[in-house]
Amino acid sequence: MSGGRPRSSVAAKAAAAGAAAQKTGAPRLAPREVRIIGGDWKRSKLPVADKPGLRPTPDRVRETLFNWLGQELAGWRVLDAFAGSGALGFEAASRGAAEVLLLERDAQLARSLQASATRLKAANLRVECADALGWMGRHAGAPRFELVLLDPPFELDLFLPALSAAAPLLVPGGFVYLEADQSLALPPDCGLEPWREGKAGAVRFQLLRRSG
Repeated sequence: MSGGRPRSSVAAKAAAAGAAAQKTGAPRLAPREVRIIGGDWKRSKLPVADKPGLRPTPDRVRETLFNWLGQELAGWRVLDAFAGSGALGFEAASRGAAEVLLLERDAQLARSLQASATRLKAANLRVECADALGWMGRHAGAPRFELVLLDPPFELDLFLPALSAAAPLLVPGGFVYLEADQSLALPPDCGLEPWREGKAGAVRFQLLRRSG
């Protein structure tokens, strides 16, 4: 028998440390990769860079979202405005969307997204290195998307500006998906109406629909 501490004691201390981290709000480490959960590229993996604020949408939240949308997105045009790991945009492309545009302002992340698109031979997916709010503002006069995906960095508090910028890009009846760390009141006269909402841990997510 070794002279170290009993394994049960070490395990108990580790569990206690994990519980303490949750109670104090210590940040959880992001996974190094995320898998696509449905469609043509099901089980394919996307790398997740070690970047502050990068927080891929969890599997069960994505599953809920695409259950709401009906699983198949054949013919849809989709904008993933704050792409990050690309989990949302690649999921939409995997499920048959005709066109998916991923916007990512971090050049390193944009290159990684493009590499994943090349590896998966994703002909229906395009990556652009651009600031999301700036890009949406420049294209506000041309509604063209059935779905806009918004998962901005929580610490920048871009939720309401992102919603206001996304609404004019939607065709009538189109959807905006938003992830946030707080409950939000919709901007007045934004033309969006609540459709579905859910909560996973500290994350609140909702699907909004453009009226008219």
